[in-house]
Amino acid sequence: MSNEMQNYMEEIEKSMVRLHRGDIVTGKVINVTDSEIMVNVGYKSDGIIPREELSNEPNVNPKNMVKIGDEIKVYVIKLDDGEGNVLLSKKRVDVQKGWDDLERIKDSEALLETKVIEVVRGGLISISRGIRCFIPASQVSDSYVEDLSAYVGKTFNTKIIEIDKRKNKVIISRKVVLINEKAEMKKEVLSKIKVGSRVEGEVKNIAKFGAFVDIGGIDGLIHISDLAWNRVKHPSDILKIGDKVEVEILDFNSETEKISLGLKQTQPQPWDLVEENYSIGDIVEGKVVRMVDYGVFIELEPGLDGLVHISEISDKFVSKPSQELEVGQVVNVKILDINLEQKRISLSIAAANKTEEDTEYITENDNVTIGDVTNVVNDEDKES
Repeated sequence: MSNEMQNYMEEIEKSMVRLHRGDIVTGKVINVTDSEIMVNVGYKSDGIIPREELSNEPNVNPKNMVKIGDEIKVYVIKLDDGEGNVLLSKKRVDVQKGWDDLERIKDSEALLETKVIEVVRGGLISISRGIRCFIPASQVSDSYVEDLSAYVGKTFNTKIIEIDKRKNKVIISRKVVLINEKAEMKKEVLSKIKVGSRVEGEVKNIAKFGAFVDIGGIDGLIHISDLAWNRVKHPSDILKIGDKVEVEILDFNSETEKISLGLKQTQPQPWDLVEENYSIGDIVEGKVVRMVDYGVFIELEPGLDGLVHISEISDKFVSKPSQELEVGQVVNVKILDINLEQKRISLSIAAANKTEEDTEYITENDNVTIGDVTNVVNDEDKES
């Protein structure tokens, strides 16, 4: 080898960086495959980052992380991997920076975004800033979670509960974040509540006495008497859990934070339309809904009942309504009177039946003329 060539080689070697195990250096990506990344770190041989040294997140694809030409920081694991390449790690650099980030986030009480990667005994493992974190099962949600596997692959905000770099331990909580979010939502909703206003909500629970509706971070109660204008045996006859409803705020106690809601108040009151829909003398269909000693109550439509007095059930004597009728039976009734002030409607089954009989008689004899009737009357007079 000539002196000139020797000198040239020495100059090149002097320009090469000197690497040591544990060094963190900046390199440029020169090739990316499905299994590794090749990096030029200015050394006499190129560096290789195998997939397992890319990230703590499993099944990561190198092509999704970097592209040719990117400059990245890497950690030197070995100067020779056995094939003449420098063995490098990206995740170890990320982890070192990650610990610093987590310490800063905990000190500032900021939120930490994390991605769940697996279910373990007692909780979940997630990745945040390249660090494996543990979420205890009791801290996954503010309510009981039956299947933790449903959270694998999901990303959400958490709060750092405990951090110990020496023990490589980070414990985080999603529950704390949810509680704080709901508290803020509740505070905002309470500040906007106005009696008489209408809001959208979702049915969360049903009891014998009513239904609980979430109106945006806080629950209100629809008492069974405010579910519908008609009588309701059980709230489940009207609503089911998960239903989206519009409700009216009937009352609000700022001290106890109790909210009374109404569903029927968002619907037309049947009595407001009585004059428009019904007239005295009309014959309409109704259903027997209740019996008392003095008569029966007939439902003309939901929320609108009328009374058939016992004397109006039949032309014959009736000692008990149950002798002639039963609850649930559909009957025709004639409207005898409408009292809007007292909200009472008087009905008659006997009158309705009589009208029907008269109508049938006329129909059967619709060929009879006035002259025929006059002749019959004259004949009767002559005979007398």
